[in-house]
Amino acid sequence: MRKLYLSRENSKIFGVCGGIGQTYDIDPTLVRLMVVFLCFATGILPLLFTYIIAWAIVPKEPKP
Repeated sequence: MRKLYLSRENSKIFGVCGGIGQTYDIDPTLVRLMVVFLCFATGILPLLFTYIIAWAIVPKEPKP
């Protein structure tokens, strides 16, 4: 089982979407597009709070 980390390579803002993409072998751009779509579909604040909480909880990727 792979552990979720904040991405160092695919980081645009905090690296949450890049880390999810790396963990589940999905293109990080698709993850970002899904986040933007969900942000508008559910209202901006719920997903924004979830993203910030994920950034605070998920550890940074260890250096190689």
